Amino acid sequence: MYEKRSIWDKIWLVMKGLAMGAANKVPGVSGGVVAFVAGFYEEFIYSLQKINRKAFKLLFNGRYKSFFKYINGQFLGLLFLGMVISYFSVSKILDYLIVHYELYVWSAFFGMIVGSIYYMAKDYGEWNRKHLGDLLFGIIAGLSISFLEPATQNGNLFFVFFCGIIGVSGMTLPGLSGSFILILLGNYVLLLVDSVNALFDTLADLVNGDTSFLTDPARIQLLKVLIVFSLGSLVGLVSLSHLLAYVLKRYKKATYAVIIGFITGSLGVVWPWKNKKFEYDESGNILYDANGAAIIKDYERFWPSEFTLQTFWAILFIIVGILIVLSLDWYQKHRTPRNG
Repeated sequence: MYEKRSIWDKIWLVMKGLAMGAANKVPGVSGGVVAFVAGFYEEFIYSLQKINRKAFKLLFNGRYKSFFKYINGQFLGLLFLGMVISYFSVSKILDYLIVHYELYVWSAFFGMIVGSIYYMAKDYGEWNRKHLGDLLFGIIAGLSISFLEPATQNGNLFFVFFCGIIGVSGMTLPGLSGSFILILLGNYVLLLVDSVNALFDTLADLVNGDTSFLTDPARIQLLKVLIVFSLGSLVGLVSLSHLLAYVLKRYKKATYAVIIGFITGSLGVVWPWKNKKFEYDESGNILYDANGAAIIKDYERFWPSEFTLQTFWAILFIIVGILIVLSLDWYQKHRTPRNG
């Protein structure tokens, strides 16, 4: 069912996983868009769909090779390897770039999403009235989510599990940013910053033979939160993939129209020119996360009033973002005949 991969294709797949992992961590950017533009979205969804009753039956009966082949394990394994590496490397670099070069990072993301819209729309085919209606629905949905007010942080484990189910949506639904959804739910810092840092610190302690963290209630609670969030993400990933595989098989053009509209409607989330609106405590002081960074509640978007050097570089990075997506399109066109 699935094509054989050369060593370079395997390395490239890990790189795609790196890109998905980095995208999933950035509010407003969807890892699903990376999968869509890089040409492996449908294989990703259909592979996840294979994690079902038959797969577990093969696993529990000790038929590991059959299980691995049935779920397209090589593809999923390499992709998830890239995502894991990303969370401890690329995403850290991305965090640094956002802090020090925020305008240019958002400009590049904005350009990549504009390029993604073009990429998906150019081969769509004929647009009829129904599909234009689906497109409009997607745009309205994207705009609506973009301007919702964020909730406050909630560390209840049942709610954290729910956040995992919802937060993973960015991997399966192009245009829907899982990180942005976590911001709306109020748990972005808790789940994607504090708990991940707690895991990183714990692994570093274990490497150094230090087990003092076992007596640290705050660290243990963050690790519990990360485990529950991961379980919720796994449940969400599998369940959403089954739903999407069903929808893609029966309503492919309508689904793509909604996705294109949704991505277009959510462009405001990654608009480069915006001012931060910080989270404050009851005393009026700015709240900070575990890394000492101010917690951002929302953004106030604006249009640049002057054409400065900074504006020039921002526009240039938008163009670079568009070209990155177009280069992926070029890669897919030249790669397909070789594998065919």
